[in-house]
Amino acid sequence: MRAPRTLATLDEVDPGDHVCQVLDRIDHVIDCSRSFVADGALHGDKVVIVGPALEAGSEFAQLVLDPARLDGSLLAAVRREAADADREGFRSLRVLHHVRPGCRAERTKELWRSELDLEEFAADTGALVVCVYSGADWDSSTLEQIGCVHPHSLGSRPKVPAFQVYRTGKEGWTVNGIVDSDGAVAFGTILCTLLAQRATVRLLCHALEFLDGAGMSALADAARHLPDRKVILEGTNDTVRLAWELSGFAIPEIPVVMTP
Repeated sequence: MRAPRTLATLDEVDPGDHVCQVLDRIDHVIDCSRSFVADGALHGDKVVIVGPALEAGSEFAQLVLDPARLDGSLLAAVRREAADADREGFRSLRVLHHVRPGCRAERTKELWRSELDLEEFAADTGALVVCVYSGADWDSSTLEQIGCVHPHSLGSRPKVPAFQVYRTGKEGWTVNGIVDSDGAVAFGTILCTLLAQRATVRLLCHALEFLDGAGMSALADAARHLPDRKVILEGTNDTVRLAWELSGFAIPEIPVVMTP
């Protein structure tokens, strides 16, 4: 069973981990790549670095997947690399993703979809994925939101996310913590992204403490975002279910099912 945890160093990562690593201003991308490649060789993993080739450094040129030059999606590319790693006798695949900021709204949507795809990929295949964000290039609120879809963290962080959504084997997606007004937009975006790829999203909510009004509205809006979609919340506590009913959301027009 995967469980959220904070790591002190890359030495603590395991197959199946999806890590958000935030670099301090004094950290260098090349040093991060060098350490990642060395750990891969030590454990018998195949290593792939996702990012602009020049930024990753010439010494790693043969390991680089440049997103701007991929034939197809990043997910399709890393799945091919994972299949190759298995055939070639490696223990597993480890992916180092240097994530660059973008200013367009479309780029933000792409980032959410990419991170959720990588989270599902890591959980389902046992690959190890580390997504590297430079603290100097991203604002703290964005880093906190992105941390919501990484069950594992490394390096400096603005603060621990109030809630997390992460893949639980092939059973569904675990939700823990509290979804309030600060996290409602991120929560809604995550659900809309998942619902765009499947008709039913199953959320395991045994560790979900509460949804406030903004969180419930985000859930309802996401469930109605596309036709013929449904969100199932399993393991919700009495407080969450009662608040949902008293707020008037438990109606047939909102395709959300909550169970104990």
